[in-house]
Amino acid sequence: MKTGMIGLAAQSRKKALAKGRQRPVFTSLAGALLRHRKDYYRELELASATLNADRWLNWFADIALEAQDRSLRQVDFMLAKTRLFDWLGGQLNTRQEKALLRMFAEGIEGFKGGLSAKNNMTITGATTATATRDLADMVAKGAIVREGELKSTRYFLTLD
Repeated sequence: MKTGMIGLAAQSRKKALAKGRQRPVFTSLAGALLRHRKDYYRELELASATLNADRWLNWFADIALEAQDRSLRQVDFMLAKTRLFDWLGGQLNTRQEKALLRMFAEGIEGFKGGLSAKNNMTITGATTATATRDLADMVAKGAIVREGELKSTRYFLTLD
């Protein structure tokens, strides 16, 4: 009996990890180099001009460390997502789950400016009253936190 329950928990974690994931889980070194493309070519040009690779190697090492740090933060983010969905297991309605998955889809940087009630209505197709009720319920359950008042009210994921 216990083994079956453990299997269900593992399936739940896998489901939470996979849900809403539109981008690869890990950021590679190539991704970090793409983000710093201009600097990469500048450093490479300087190294070629002087035939001294020390500066380029130091720069490259910094980028490799940045990529590693981002990958570790991504793993922590995915684990926090899994823990949140495990903790809320079965407590969310379909609209709430859809809203949370959309927030998680934004990745480590989060939903820019936070989720508004209007954004939530667009994502879930809910009416104003239903969207407000769903958001208040998610705040009460500890899935999101509320910041601001009236039209400037925004909601952010609760991650440990």
